[in-house]
Amino acid sequence: MATPLHRGLRHLALRVTNLPRSRRFYEQLLGMQMIWEPDSDNVYFSSGIDNLALHQISKDELAAYQPPKAQLLDHVGVILDSPQTVDQMYGDLAPRIEQLGGKVVKPPKQHRDGSYSFYFSDPDGNVIQALYDPAISKLRFGAET
Repeated sequence: MATPLHRGLRHLALRVTNLPRSRRFYEQLLGMQMIWEPDSDNVYFSSGIDNLALHQISKDELAAYQPPKAQLLDHVGVILDSPQTVDQMYGDLAPRIEQLGGKVVKPPKQHRDGSYSFYFSDPDGNVIQALYDPAISKLRFGAET
């Protein structure tokens, strides 16, 4: 297998129905830091190694917006260092997720491949997996020079 030319999947853009609500969710639950807000309908965040963009669905489109009955994107994930970190994050976040418009989808669970995770959704139903994976979690994702 050839070495890819890209540096990883480090940018995700999500369309949202209520930008202020989604912004609070990602800032307060995942600690994302705003790096650019070009206007009132768009905000860009970073964790330091990746980038998340939230784009408000336009007012014209929002009036006719019909949320899908099933999410096409299964889930996105955040990588954690250990199973203990998964449990700590679950304990810290679970009570706040619903307060911020999301919900716990699945509590922490050991998977057959040795990974350990829990799932929660954002206010628009996008599912996020908080994941410890023995193969991925040991990798270092720092700024490259």
